[in-house]
Amino acid sequence: MKFFIDTANLDEIKEAQDMGILDGVTTNPSLMAKEGITGAENIMAHYKKICDLVDGDVSAEVISTDFDGMIAEGEKLVKISPQIVIKVPMIKEGVKAIKYFSDKGYRTNCTLVFSVGQALLAAKAGATYVSPFIGRLDDISTDGLGLIADIRLIYDNYGYETQILAASVRHVMHIIDCAKIGSDVMTGGLSSITGLLKHPLTDSGLEKFLADYNKGN
Repeated sequence: MKFFIDTANLDEIKEAQDMGILDGVTTNPSLMAKEGITGAENIMAHYKKICDLVDGDVSAEVISTDFDGMIAEGEKLVKISPQIVIKVPMIKEGVKAIKYFSDKGYRTNCTLVFSVGQALLAAKAGATYVSPFIGRLDDISTDGLGLIADIRLIYDNYGYETQILAASVRHVMHIIDCAKIGSDVMTGGLSSITGLLKHPLTDSGLEKFLADYNKGN
C-alpha cells in the first residue's frame, strides 16, 4: 500500500519523506489556507516546492466547478511538474473533465467520493485515483471502510485500473484496516503515519535493553 501525506506543510512533508516511506502528497484549498497560502501564483509556487521535496505523486486540486475552468486550471497545473496529479471533484462537470484529462494522458485524482456509484463513474471516466473520504463518512455514522471494500470488489470484478486512495484517514486503525481490505493508497496526517511506530511493548523493551546495557558499561 502506498503512503501519501495529506498536508500543505513543508516541514511535515519533509519529516515523512526523511522516514523513507513516503510515496506522495495530497493537498486541497483548505490545507493551503491553513498554511496561509493564498492567491493563484502563491499556490502554484507552493505546489512546486512540494514537488521538489518528494519523489512521488502530488495531487493538486482545481478550484473551478465548470468544465472549461477545470480544463484551464488542469493544463496549468501539469506544467508545474510531471509529478502533478490533477485533483477533480466528483461532480458531473468533474467526470467530464476526468475523461478529457485521461484522453490527453494526464493523471487525475477524483476527490470527494462518498458512494460506490461515484467511484464507478470515476473509474469509467479513466481516473488514476479515486478518493473515498472514510473519516468524513465515519463522522456521520456511516461505514467508511465498508465503502472501500465495496469499491475494491467492483474494481476487481471488472479490471478497473483506477487506484483506491483512502482519504480522510484519521488514525492508525484506519490505515491497518484499509491495508487489510486492499486499498491501493492511504492519505492522512503525519500523526496517523507516525502512529504506526508506537507500541508500549516496543517502548518498555527498549527501555529494558538500554538499562541492562548500562548496568555493565
